[in-house]
Amino acid sequence: MTEFWKEHSKDATVEEMMLDSRAKELTEYELPEILSMLPPLAGYRVVELGAGIGRYTSHLLTKAAHVTAVDFMESFVQKNRENNGHHSNVTIVQADVTKLDFPQHSVNFIFSNWLLMYLSDEELKTLMEKMLNWLQPGGFLFFRESCNHRSGDSKRDFNPTLYRSEAQYTHLVSSLEVEAPQGQKFGFDVVLKKKVQTYVEMKNNPNQICWLLQKVPRSSETQKGFNTFQQFLDNQQYTRRGILRYEKMFGAGYVSTGGPSTTKEFVDLLNLKPGQKVLDVGCGIGGGDFYMAKTFGVEVLGLDLSDNMVEIASERALAEKLPTVQFEVADATKRTFPEGSFDVVYSRDTILHIDDKLALFRRFHVSHMNQSKSF
Repeated sequence: MTEFWKEHSKDATVEEMMLDSRAKELTEYELPEILSMLPPLAGYRVVELGAGIGRYTSHLLTKAAHVTAVDFMESFVQKNRENNGHHSNVTIVQADVTKLDFPQHSVNFIFSNWLLMYLSDEELKTLMEKMLNWLQPGGFLFFRESCNHRSGDSKRDFNPTLYRSEAQYTHLVSSLEVEAPQGQKFGFDVVLKKKVQTYVEMKNNPNQICWLLQKVPRSSETQKGFNTFQQFLDNQQYTRRGILRYEKMFGAGYVSTGGPSTTKEFVDLLNLKPGQKVLDVGCGIGGGDFYMAKTFGVEVLGLDLSDNMVEIASERALAEKLPTVQFEVADATKRTFPEGSFDVVYSRDTILHIDDKLALFRRFHVSHMNQSKSF
């Protein structure tokens, strides 16, 4: 791996770091998209792994209390120090992440962009366990990887990268568990998993995938034998086969009672206008979202905790050729958006499953809506 990056770090340019001749153009759109997925970082101690020349360092340090930026290539580290070393709240370190260590519970947020695909399976599992230990309870891990195949167009005489599937990463993070000295066990819950839309639109590449995870206590009372509620949904309640059976019962695009007729009745009350932005919480396989986009000309982001639901919905969006409808795997009780992101928040047959409904509605009101409505 060292030889590979020596070949691709001679001038420490953004093109070398991203292995792409369109790096500057991609960064213009990709960078704000990635930053919009992160939780609020005020007061946080942040560790950035695989920081490169500091493409994200310069933004993270404006939001966090302190950033430790780590990379193993000397030329990249030097460039990052030139660009960002004058800030009082940043420490820039040259180190191999597989040999790195931090005290337990000492970090609030870990950020990694295109790093894990350069680690072996054993190195990846070990680093994931370390990161889970480094994070404070309630802390977050964000990582973005190229899944399935390469993204950049740079010539490579050899390529040691491991292009894992989304499912491989998701299985690893959901099965991890560490034990604190007091005996309390912790694991990761998925806050969001989504494609980088910049790469979908500019390179027809749907394989750039981001995860935001939160460190949470693990109870001995598991979800019917599964580590997380999401695992229970995707492996028992909403298997892919089961979802398609529900669809046969309730109508194309729907997995709950009432199907398209109830959706039309509810949505028509919203007085939607072309160009408005709608957040659909518990979108299922997207029938209601496609109806809103086609009928009213709105943009829709559908959230669902079930990976299977979102996978099917995304396939349908591609077939429908509706770029104004996007989907992501997300926990609505933890997902945050900039204030005023949406004109309407819509949800059907979902909120009844959420215990703290008041907290959810506060999140809708404060974080999502600006002179808008929910239904």
